[in-house]
Amino acid sequence: MRAADFPRAVSAAMSIASALDLTVDQAIVLHDSNKLTLRLLPCDVVARVALAGHHVAELEVDVARRLAEAGFPAAAPEPRVPPRVYEGDGFAVTLWTYYEPAQSLELSPSDYADALARLHVGMRNLRVVTPHFRDRVRDAHRLVASRDFTPELADADRKLLTNTLRDTALAIGKRGAAEQVLHGEPHPGNVVSTNDGPLFIDFETCCRGPVEFDLAHMPDEVTTCYPHVDQALLRECRLLVLATVAAWRADPDDQLPNGEEAGRVLLSAIRAGPPYPALDAMMANDQR
Repeated sequence: MRAADFPRAVSAAMSIASALDLTVDQAIVLHDSNKLTLRLLPCDVVARVALAGHHVAELEVDVARRLAEAGFPAAAPEPRVPPRVYEGDGFAVTLWTYYEPAQSLELSPSDYADALARLHVGMRNLRVVTPHFRDRVRDAHRLVASRDFTPELADADRKLLTNTLRDTALAIGKRGAAEQVLHGEPHPGNVVSTNDGPLFIDFETCCRGPVEFDLAHMPDEVTTCYPHVDQALLRECRLLVLATVAAWRADPDDQLPNGEEAGRVLLSAIRAGPPYPALDAMMANDQR
């Protein structure tokens, strides 16, 4: 989140929680990217704060609530308040259960893969309206197709991303793989190791597509533990994800810290050709 918006965002989260009869004296920053994630104390609630009008938080809350209630590995909305999006001072705020971290924060690849497989089972049965992964690709293509949207993007990079997004999306579509509701970005930054086991967070990126699209965000050692992966499809999805995220980094309104450097790293990986790395290996903590 931009530094200029930071104090107001914290104040909005604390004010909204207080108005809901949660006791709030302090806010601890847990994560800051396109959204600000806070731990509110002493009520011990997690608040996720975004600029109003630039979020799909209603979908995020609904999906997480359904999955958590059904026993799938998803962090639940805070049970002491109605599960909804709250707005104040130009910000959208959602409130979530705080989970104590597990004594060992390191999650084994097999446990990670098992948690994602179980999450996919739960999401396969969800009856919710979500975007398709191709909608995300179209948005990325729109960004890089016009200098009006990405004025600083070099012509060679624009051509590379435009062609990659178009050709790879078509190639994936021609495979005719089974599709379902996906997390959208189940990278390590969106899974927390808790005493209740690994739990996924940040369902605002939910979309429909093949499970390999989710796996493209994950470390190699995790995907090798996931059952029945189409490796050829996974390679295509990894390239598509790299190109999509590189397009986001070229957006002048992108709020990710060090976004320009991340974009250069992604473009280099695309130019280097296969085998394409998982997004996690490229971005580490610089995820959108």
